[in-house]
Amino acid sequence: MAQATRATKALEQAGIRFELRSYDYDPDADSIGQAAASALGVEPAQVFKTLMVLIDGKPACAIAPSDGEVSMKRVAAALGAKSAAMMRPGDAERFTGYKVGGISPFGQMKRVPVVIDETALLWDAIFINGGQRGLQVHLSGEDAARVLDATIADISAG
Repeated sequence: MAQATRATKALEQAGIRFELRSYDYDPDADSIGQAAASALGVEPAQVFKTLMVLIDGKPACAIAPSDGEVSMKRVAAALGAKSAAMMRPGDAERFTGYKVGGISPFGQMKRVPVVIDETALLWDAIFINGGQRGLQVHLSGEDAARVLDATIADISAG
């Protein structure tokens, strides 16, 4: 498995400290994030999923714990929009240059507004997709938010 991805290169260029963790990706898993957490031996709430969304029709990114649902209303509010909806998988792949299951918020083709769930700051470090299926980057939530210029907000549906 190639370890250098656009995501890892972007983190290195930004001077962000991170560790790579790989695992056997299961394309048939009910939840990719939960499968990653199980494979890595960590809490599902520590593995964050990258969701590509449309806010008022424009691309954006929401990063949230893999074990919870995301409120589109809260995503829209956090990013100063009226509405938010999930981007179609094919559109997300074309826009980010990553395959579904390997979409990372780092090193995307174009920078977009990003919101990261506030629970990312509760952990010493979190896991976020590293730009390919079966690859996670382990880094601090603060560093992730800073390098992405992300808004930090409660975007959980619960």
